[in-house]
Amino acid sequence: MYALTAYRPTNALSRRLDDLLGDSGFESSNRAISATNWPKVDIAESENGYKISADLPGLDKKDVTVTVEDGVLTIEGEKQSEHEKKEKGRYYHLERSYGKFSRSFSLPENVDAEKINAKFAHGVLELELTKRPEAKPKAIEVKVD
Repeated sequence: MYALTAYRPTNALSRRLDDLLGDSGFESSNRAISATNWPKVDIAESENGYKISADLPGLDKKDVTVTVEDGVLTIEGEKQSEHEKKEKGRYYHLERSYGKFSRSFSLPENVDAEKINAKFAHGVLELELTKRPEAKPKAIEVKVD
């Protein structure tokens, strides 16, 4: 069975330590995008391939790059800050994130990297990953003598 999984170049111990110590319980002093969980994605598998849908609200097609190298698919880009410096007044609450982001996935061996299609509309990036023909299940007829 093949699986499309998030690509994490760090080792398991580092990930566990990050999980344990990463959330201090305090609000972030800056609104930088966390590269490990943004953009949020859905991944679905069908008989013919995989579909990755990534939510990228507030971005345009020109803000996003998709690359494949050495079996790793990477979605990256930058969301620009919309906050202006105010001479008078101040912001009371800022939750929206901005900054550079990158999200990578290890491709299963059955994906044809040459046949990946991408489209971007209404803040959603959709990637269609096609399975190689030899990877698709085949029905074999059993003959009875």
